[in-house]
Formats: sequence, structure tokens, C-alpha cells
Amino acid sequence: MNKKLVWGGAAAAVVVIIVLVVLYFRQQSAMQEMVDVLQFEKEQLADEYEDLSIQFDGYQQLDIKNDSLQEQLAIEQQRVHDLLEELRITKVTNARRIAELKKELATVRSVMVGYVRQIDSLNRTNERLERENMTYRRENQTIQQQNNELQQQNDQLTETVTRASRLEIVGFQATMLNKRDKKTKQFSHIQKMQFDYTLGKNITCERGMKYIYMRLTRPDGEVMLKADSRQFDFENSVLDASVWQEIEYQGEEIAGVMYWKVEEILQKGTYTADFFADAQHIGSCQFTLK
Repeated sequence: MNKKLVWGGAAAAVVVIIVLVVLYFRQQSAMQEMVDVLQFEKEQLADEYEDLSIQFDGYQQLDIKNDSLQEQLAIEQQRVHDLLEELRITKVTNARRIAELKKELATVRSVMVGYVRQIDSLNRTNERLERENMTYRRENQTIQQQNNELQQQNDQLTETVTRASRLEIVGFQATMLNKRDKKTKQFSHIQKMQFDYTLGKNITCERGMKYIYMRLTRPDGEVMLKADSRQFDFENSVLDASVWQEIEYQGEEIAGVMYWKVEEILQKGTYTADFFADAQHIGSCQFTLK
């Protein structure tokens, strides 16, 4: 009887041990499965944080013309970076903290949605302003071009009016005189040069007393001048006149005459006589001494 009880108790103990062992392994398996699930969730959460960090990097590269928004993006980007680092060092068994980090991710995402809307709004505004600026620039270019064309037309009109109102030499003759003021063709007998010129008719030219200046240039290019040569203005400069004459001009054709007393050794060749009046070049004539 006692043996039966002993064997019965031993059998019951064995059964209990077997049950406990089975329960232990089942619990270990369930715990491993739970750890695997938590590890997967942690890795997935880390991937989502990294994706979010990449998105922030992309927005930071944009030319956002809003300093406050850029600063807020930088703060949130740093926050994502810090949370990701914390997630990496959090133990997989710390399910509570992982859940909190998951909620933090959702919060940051909602914040980013707000920033994305602001960025899109700024981009649309910037695009609209850029289109408007481009339109204004084109309009300004058109206006500038029109102004330039008008200026050119005005300049041409001014030049035309200036030319129309300018005196002009319409006749010229150079006569060589000897010491008796007689015309001579002998080069060695030339003592004086006589220059007969004619101013053309111009009813648009200002009337009154006018100085007519002539610059006489030798064949070698030197201007023939006297010690008492008179100066005159021409194109923002001052020139010396070889000879000059004052006449009264009333808009009609008028003749004048100037003289050059030969006191130097003359050169054979072509001479040029340039006429000036009212600070303008009004004619150029040439003659040859042989």
C-alpha cells in the first residue's frame, strides 16, 4: 500500500514537472515572439524617423524666403534627430518608451504638415510675384526700348534741325597774289593768299553778326597760324583759327573774303581750308599749289 502511494506521488510529481516545463517553454516562446515584434516595431519606427529627417533636409535645401520658418524647420529637424538617437539606445523591451516615441513621431509629422502648407503657400506667392515681376520687367523693357527709340528719334530730329539751321559754305576760291596784290601763278611770287567764300541761304539760321573762322592746313598736316591767332570753341574744345572775319548774316546768300599774308616758306602740294561758325564745322575746301 505504501509503495503504491509512493509511486502514485512520484508519478504526480513527474506530471507536474512536465507541465511546468511545457509552460516555461511556451512562455519563453511567447516572450521571444513579443521581443521580435517589439524589435520590428522599433526598426520600423527608426526608418520612419530617418525618412522624416530626410524630408526636413530637403526642405532645408529650399530657398525659403522666411527666416522665422527656416528657424522653426531647423528646430524640428534637430528634434527629430534627438528622438532618433534616443530610439536607437532605447531597449527593445522598453515598450512604453517606444510607444511614447511613436506618439512623438506622429506629433512631429503633424507639425511638418503645417510647415509644408506654409512652404507651399510661400512658393505659390513667390511664383506669383516672380510672374508679376517678370511681367513688370518685360513692360519696363518695352517702355525703355520705346524711350530709347524716342530718344533716338529726338536726337535725329535735333541733329536734323541743327543741320538745317547751320551755316554752310556753298562757294570757295583760293587766289594767289603777288606783292602788288595781283593774281599770280608763279609759286615763288606768292605774297598773299585770297580766299573768297560764299555762305548759303538759310532762313532757319539765327541771324545777326557772326564770326567766320578758317583753319588753313599745309600739305604736311600742320595748321598755319599767326602769333595773334584767335581761338574759337568747337565740340567741347578750343581751336586756333588761321584767319577770321565778322559778317552780318540775314538768312540770305552772302559772300566774304579773307586774306593770309605769306610770311613763311610755302610748301607745294594740297592745302585744306576748314570753315567754322557758331561752334560748328560749316565746310571744307582744298586747293593745290604747284
